[in-house]
Amino acid sequence: MENRIKVHRESKGFSQGKLAELCSVSRQTINAIENNKYDPSLQLAFDIAEQLDVSIEDLFIPSSKK
Repeated sequence: MENRIKVHRESKGFSQGKLAELCSVSRQTINAIENNKYDPSLQLAFDIAEQLDVSIEDLFIPSSKK
């Protein structure tokens, strides 16, 4: 699953650390999600969307089947 967290995070002026703090996870977790190395839990995905004030659909893009 691809995501646009970094784009939305930067548009809000949040560092990875700030977003991590708001979502009660580590900065490394946010980094891994942004770099498509980790898919967040459903709850964490909703928390990130809420903190960035966007919908889940705006943040996450399903990988196309090849």
